[in-house]
Amino acid sequence: MKELKASMAGTVLNILAAEGDAVSAGQAVITIESMKMEIPIEAEFGGTVDKVHIEVGGFVNEGDTLITLSE
Repeated sequence: MKELKASMAGTVLNILAAEGDAVSAGQAVITIESMKMEIPIEAEFGGTVDKVHIEVGGFVNEGDTLITLSE
C-alpha cells in the first residue's frame, strides 16, 4: 500500500476520490485551502483508494496521511 501525504498544512475543502475508486497518477483527489489559496493535491501514483483518512472541513498538517492506495 502507498500513502498520499499532505504537502502543506491547511483545511480540507473537497475530497474528490472515495474509497473503492480507481485513481491515476496526476489526478486531483483532494483540495486543501492554505493561506487563502485552494491547492489541489494530486495522486503521485495510480491505484485503488483503500482508505480516506480525512474529512471535509478538517485540518491537516504537512506530512499527514490523506489517502491510502493499493496497486
